[in-house]
Amino acid sequence: MSSAPLPGGPSVGHVHLKVADLARATAFYRDVLGFEVTQRYGSQAVFLSADGYHHHVGLNTWESRGGSPPPAGTTGLFHVAFLYPDRRGLAGAVRRVLAAGVPLEGAADHGVSLAVYLRDPDGNGVELYWDRPRTAWPRDAAGGLAMGTEPFDLPAFLAAHP
Repeated sequence: MSSAPLPGGPSVGHVHLKVADLARATAFYRDVLGFEVTQRYGSQAVFLSADGYHHHVGLNTWESRGGSPPPAGTTGLFHVAFLYPDRRGLAGAVRRVLAAGVPLEGAADHGVSLAVYLRDPDGNGVELYWDRPRTAWPRDAAGGLAMGTEPFDLPAFLAAHP
């Protein structure tokens, strides 16, 4: 088995989530997180995007209409993470989340990034984050990445990025 990097640098193109209520989930991803609806697939699926991409988020009720989130202690999606291009973009997203009354589950400084954690209406974990420049990422003595989890003063961050 090879540990060589993948050629071409693939990236994650989109996440597709099973949801219980398509209208409720669409409202969250569109109105709270700020994604744009790019296509509806009948009454059972919606595709949403940022910056004109065909879709970053797919939502469907094909197998899940009226369903409940998986119970704790089971496998599945831990969270989906949305990378904001700058600190101001992250601050704006957090403000929209708070204004919508969505509770935050946490906030952390990972050294490489600043992150805020919450849940969507179906209980899926959502991370909103901003990456520091790669040149500022913390490294260990051998030059390897040294991410961590340190406190993130979210009120100070929001005050500094109106």
